[in-house]
Amino acid sequence: MRILAITNLYPNPHQPNRAPFNRQQFEALAAQHELRMIAPIAWTEELSTKWARKHPAQSRTNTKGVTIEHPRYWFPPKILRGWYGHCFKRCIRKHFRRAVEEFRPDIVLAAWAYPDGWAAVELAHEAGLPVAVKVHGSDVLLLDQSIARRRRTIEALNRADMIITVSKHLAREVIALGVANEKIFVVRNGVDCNLFHPGSRQTARTRLGLPIDEEPEREPKKPPVPLLFFVGNLVAVKGPDVLIEACALLARRSVSFDCRMIGQGPMYRVLERKIREAQLPQRVRLMGSRPLEEMPHWYRAADVVILPSRSEGLPNVLMEANACGAQMIASRVGGISEVTENGRLVLVPPNNAAALAAAIEHILAQDRPEIAAPSPSRSWNASAMLLASILERLASRTYKKRAARPEPASRFA
Repeated sequence: MRILAITNLYPNPHQPNRAPFNRQQFEALAAQHELRMIAPIAWTEELSTKWARKHPAQSRTNTKGVTIEHPRYWFPPKILRGWYGHCFKRCIRKHFRRAVEEFRPDIVLAAWAYPDGWAAVELAHEAGLPVAVKVHGSDVLLLDQSIARRRRTIEALNRADMIITVSKHLAREVIALGVANEKIFVVRNGVDCNLFHPGSRQTARTRLGLPIDEEPEREPKKPPVPLLFFVGNLVAVKGPDVLIEACALLARRSVSFDCRMIGQGPMYRVLERKIREAQLPQRVRLMGSRPLEEMPHWYRAADVVILPSRSEGLPNVLMEANACGAQMIASRVGGISEVTENGRLVLVPPNNAAALAAAIEHILAQDRPEIAAPSPSRSWNASAMLLASILERLASRTYKKRAARPEPASRFA
């Protein structure tokens, strides 16, 4: 099967650590089937760094045998959201048509409902190709923030031939939008089980340059400061500001902690200011972006992994932390409750710094447990195999429908 994937959520020369969950799933998919990608880069992201002066606007990369096109995505920021789909379609059209002529895909797979999925549905149907749209969470759960975006998203989901969701909760939300139940399939993301697994807390702290427990023969024995760990995009939906407010409450109660926050995003400067205003610069540190390969050490080193999101699909952060046997605190939103069954996940109300601080303080007051045996994790290969089997059903069904009629010399004739 030949798959043409379309998404803005993918690493590129400008953002090498962007959306590692899509990279891992698509690389696993490419190991089983032929895959080609179109991964646009927003012009606003280019403008925010010096990258645009070092790389051409239109670039092509090849990673692990997968050809990836990176056209520039032009759009009017924060206005005319109902036109973003048209802007996205315009920016990828020639790349899509070239891929159809050269690669001759059996199916189109878009990851993110709008504008990616909307544009993919338009272009795929013009070419007579079936199209599946994978939704992740915020692309469906935050639609009330824009009437135009909501209308276009529902349009894309209804016109797509198949919808893939990452959690059962998200599938129910898509059905609530009026999408036919029979074309919705749940495919949970996977975890790199070779990378994310239980390990020594002491070894992880050493690798990260963090304090470790003193040798038992030394008296008095003084444990290191408890480590709180957050990783995610620094955007409002992930709730990093809620964590900082909770840390301020803990500091007022004289609770000992060291909070490290890994990620980049538009809230970076706002969070820096909040940390200064709360007088926490020595206790809460923004670490910027870090490679995926470093994350297991943080999960193992942390006393608590925290994700105070205001909305979620099924966050890979918690799936990876769970695979490492970490203690976790997260908001009671979306599909988060589907992450683990080992009792290491504490749920708190979203957007509630007081409840979050209380949960952190309660966990830190307990004896520090050893790394727990995690719930079984689905590998990325298993996730990709399930996704491929579902896509093959759609591709086969479409092939049978058009088998009786001759194919034109060009899909766009």
